[in-house]
Amino acid sequence: MRIDEVTGGSPYGASTIAGGSGERMPSDKELNAARFQGKHVAEIKKKLKAQFSVQFES
Repeated sequence: MRIDEVTGGSPYGASTIAGGSGERMPSDKELNAARFQGKHVAEIKKKLKAQFSVQFES
């Protein structure tokens, strides 16, 4: 992270800072972070679904 650019994100997940009127678009770094988080959460969901479906079928 550099101090001469605005970058969104927090311990709670991907975010962006849009400004009061929405004049700022998400940066490439922010979009990449959001995509990574989305893929990561989807993988966790897949693993949990597989684990719980096996438990309930038995």
